[in-house]
Amino acid sequence: MDVTVVGSGPNGLAAAVICARAGLSVRVIEAQSTVGGGARTLPDPEFSDVSHDICSAVHPLAVASPFFAGFDLPARGVKLAVPEVSYGNPLPNRPAAIGYRDIERTCAELDDGASWRRLLGPLSADCQGVVGLLLGDKRSLPPSIPAALRVAPRLLAQGSRAWGTLSGEDARALFTGVAAHTISCMPSLVSAGAGLMLATLGHAVGWPIPIGGSQAIPEALLADLRSHGGELVLGEEVTGPPHGVVLYDTAPTALLRIYGDRLPSRYAAALSRYRYGPGVAKVDFVLAGEIPWRDSRLAHAPTLHLGGDRARMALAERDVAQGRHAEWPMVLGALPHLVDPGRIDSQGRRPLWTYAHVPQGSPVDMAERVTGIIERFAPGFGDLVVGVRSVPAASLAEHNANLVGGDIGVGGNNMFSALTGPTLRWNPWSTPVPKAYLCSSATPPGGGVHGMAGFYAARTVLRREFGIKEMPNLSP
Repeated sequence: MDVTVVGSGPNGLAAAVICARAGLSVRVIEAQSTVGGGARTLPDPEFSDVSHDICSAVHPLAVASPFFAGFDLPARGVKLAVPEVSYGNPLPNRPAAIGYRDIERTCAELDDGASWRRLLGPLSADCQGVVGLLLGDKRSLPPSIPAALRVAPRLLAQGSRAWGTLSGEDARALFTGVAAHTISCMPSLVSAGAGLMLATLGHAVGWPIPIGGSQAIPEALLADLRSHGGELVLGEEVTGPPHGVVLYDTAPTALLRIYGDRLPSRYAAALSRYRYGPGVAKVDFVLAGEIPWRDSRLAHAPTLHLGGDRARMALAERDVAQGRHAEWPMVLGALPHLVDPGRIDSQGRRPLWTYAHVPQGSPVDMAERVTGIIERFAPGFGDLVVGVRSVPAASLAEHNANLVGGDIGVGGNNMFSALTGPTLRWNPWSTPVPKAYLCSSATPPGGGVHGMAGFYAARTVLRREFGIKEMPNLSP
């Protein structure tokens, strides 16, 4: 076997596909019984015709990331439904802020739509350049200098105390809800970068939802891997280093367990100091009907940011970063059935995906808190709930070992890791261990279902280990 990939998340499968297409023999080993890592969909334990997305549910990068743009999920039969509303942000005591796919419609409903247009209009018109820049390897010249010149001043403004240049409380809340996907203190350059990229995608390509659930994405990657001779092993935990070249789509600290005293002492010490960020508590609901929102426009929003206004979201993120549970935590929600009616069972039951931001390793069950927050904006919501599946942050690693203490960014959602990876290395996908490489979200460009960490790691492996300089074609 030329290459072994440990972990079958989108990054691991992206790396596996690239290596297999380059003509190498590839095996993927996954500890869980299903493929996909953070992009899995499993049936509800009680209402089996209702399915829940285990980590990610909405995929703005499934079309736009350079890896997936080349891989072309739609051409492989993955149906990506794009809603008219990319995301909605209910606000206390006033109408919600709505991010439509149509930027002009978004601006028309905001108190100061002109500032939203100034911030995102030029970026949306150059989406490919913006995404290529923000998902770049941070070691090459920017793929688009004009995009860099557009992004840089906006990044500095929204990542600093100058973020007030976006006018109107509704617009500020709308952008902050998007930026909060990083689960980091705000304002910061990391949260601003994510906010700019995701908000740009919301207007340029929308926020797609895979028909049938997120599982469709890893299944498409797996089908391509197998068609090029790759193998998958499920239900097997790697306890010692496999032979040959290995790519780890794992938390970096997993190498301490796998290699033990075979790790170079300085690298082992650096990994032992590695710190994971705040976590999420996952709460999946089964609902008997549609949520009775006070603002009826939210009934068309498959993605919801339920953190209140900008000040409240910033306070909540600061609290969890400092190890405290926020009084009103940032809550994200998704209602995939709004664009995928097949997610509704014959009795009219449908899933509501949510998670709440909490301190690292929190053991707190957040189901009641999340229910209460939704009730603020939709009185009577609790009466619709027929099932609740709650997983505290401390238990998320049982579903995916990478999510240490509930950190869905695998420790990578900070500026240091975004640039350097888990330790200070020029090539963050390499390790000082011969033939061992990292390709998880702990390496640049960080979290998200984009496949780019796997892409960069595979590029490194092909060049260093096999002398292959040209990346293989990814098209079907």
